[in-house]
Amino acid sequence: MQKRNLGNSGIEVSPIAFGGNVFGWTVDEHMSFQLLDAFIDAGFNLVDTADVYSTWGAGNKGGESETIIGKWLKQRNNRDKMIIATKVGKDMGAGKKGLSKKYIREAVEDSLRRLQTDYIDLYQSHDDDTNTPIEETMACFTELINEGKVRAIGASNFTAQRLTAALSISNRHGYARYETLQPPYNLYDRSFEKELEPICRENKIGVISYYALASGFLSGKYRSEKDLSKSLRGQGIKKYLNDRGFSILHALDQVAERYHSTPASVAIAWLIAKPTITAPIASATTIEQLHALVKAAELNLDREAMELLSEPGL
Repeated sequence: MQKRNLGNSGIEVSPIAFGGNVFGWTVDEHMSFQLLDAFIDAGFNLVDTADVYSTWGAGNKGGESETIIGKWLKQRNNRDKMIIATKVGKDMGAGKKGLSKKYIREAVEDSLRRLQTDYIDLYQSHDDDTNTPIEETMACFTELINEGKVRAIGASNFTAQRLTAALSISNRHGYARYETLQPPYNLYDRSFEKELEPICRENKIGVISYYALASGFLSGKYRSEKDLSKSLRGQGIKKYLNDRGFSILHALDQVAERYHSTPASVAIAWLIAKPTITAPIASATTIEQLHALVKAAELNLDREAMELLSEPGL
């Protein structure tokens, strides 16, 4: 499988990232191990998680996903084969949030402990923090890289203005820069293309997009309101049940039939084929769903298919 560069970090990753938000939430530890095993066996190496995953699960307090990944890495003894991306900044409760030096220093040690590793490949600002000077954040990240605790840094959920400001400050002061951006992006949600994509292209920033399947809508299994009860995330899909959403599903159906594939695989393949996308993030809760990810990486959509898919989303 051909690897791709994470910005200018020198880190090479597979063209799909496994989304660890499901670990410790809709997937228990046993199934998480099975999914990770199947993922690496298929030739992939990038797993994306966050310290805050999955605080929203019943009885959870955060750190569950990192803990499961850490146990798996320890048991499989394969840390050197994996690229682990995690994040800092979202509210963990008890005042634990933001991108201050003090908090990042505390949070990175917690993540390293849960992941049972002495370094994080990609450490990402999960949310922008306008209460902390960008200089303070970037200086702290630079220190972590110099200490060997972090290999590269990335940003998630940043506006074009704030991403540009961070890049400028890093350049001016000689700090490490954000090598990746993690925005929401899929066939339906395409706001990334307006302002952020040009910045990423110009600065050669790797893009690890999330919501690749629009919370599952682009899998094609939600085609009416009666389908919303099919999963825990069903109610969040209601906003896609409109003329534009149905047009996108129709295009997906056409391309999937032509390639003897599925809407989910085609939707992810469309992202993989976009020149600014390094690796879309996609989750799976079953081995069957994981196989769809594998097939997506094997699909080479031609120009006609790309244009047909892109048209309904304009």
